[in-house]
Amino acid sequence: MEKLRKSFSVNTLCHVFSVHRSSYKYWRSRDKQITPEQARLNSAIHEVHAASEGSAGARTIATIVTNTKDILLSRYRASKLMKKLGLVSCQLPQHKYKRAEQTHPDIPNHLDRQFAVTEPNQVWVGDVTYVWAGNRWVYLAVVIDLFARKPVGWAMSQSPDSKLTGKALTMAYESRGKPAGVMFHSDQGSHYTSQYYRQLLWRYQIKQSLSRRGNCWDNAPIERFFRSLKTEWVPVAGYSNFASAQHHITRYITGYYSQIRPHQYNGGLAPNESERRYWENSKTVANFI
Repeated sequence: MEKLRKSFSVNTLCHVFSVHRSSYKYWRSRDKQITPEQARLNSAIHEVHAASEGSAGARTIATIVTNTKDILLSRYRASKLMKKLGLVSCQLPQHKYKRAEQTHPDIPNHLDRQFAVTEPNQVWVGDVTYVWAGNRWVYLAVVIDLFARKPVGWAMSQSPDSKLTGKALTMAYESRGKPAGVMFHSDQGSHYTSQYYRQLLWRYQIKQSLSRRGNCWDNAPIERFFRSLKTEWVPVAGYSNFASAQHHITRYITGYYSQIRPHQYNGGLAPNESERRYWENSKTVANFI
């Protein structure tokens, strides 16, 4: 009677989950002991995953194990075994910005790629990028003075909105002594074309300029800064949390990039040194006159 009840339960479950009884019997009769070959394969997968510091995915692991361990391993099987062994690739997921739904105001490209300026506080450029911190993307807004390619304002947040870009702009405006007659250039992102941000520019009496839609070359200096930041400073696997990302990136901006790193545009001088020499020469000329 008990055997009949179990058989009925198995039949019912197989029917509910659309599993053939033969598949269930095969699964029950499978060899539960790990063979030496399987143990060797598991060890090889662990070794390759550890050597990559957790960045290798199934495709990479399958290729390395096949080529170096003399064990034929397909990508599909590598993926199954990684899941079974609890191994996950720590490669960062692809980032996607949300498309803005509102239409952008008609603001011309006043800068028109005239990136060479003659003195500080003539033209600032700004943009937003993203870095991985903990288990999510965080966003960095930066404002750069084109004269010496010096970062003069920045802010980090978990949201790429106008509050973030506004904080970076306010920092630049106040740290530079509230200058007059500045032009600010950026892309057409909604965090630069919102009513909040445009009102902030109006309050600071800053003239706005926008790149053409989808043309990164119209804002090349800030794009180059972000490339340097990510290739020279940001860890490949990102940061452990928001605080560490903020601290480490601030060190790059205020320390290494502004004070130490030579910049080709400045004739090999760091941005701080380039500006220092400009102000020193300007005072000399003023005293002479």
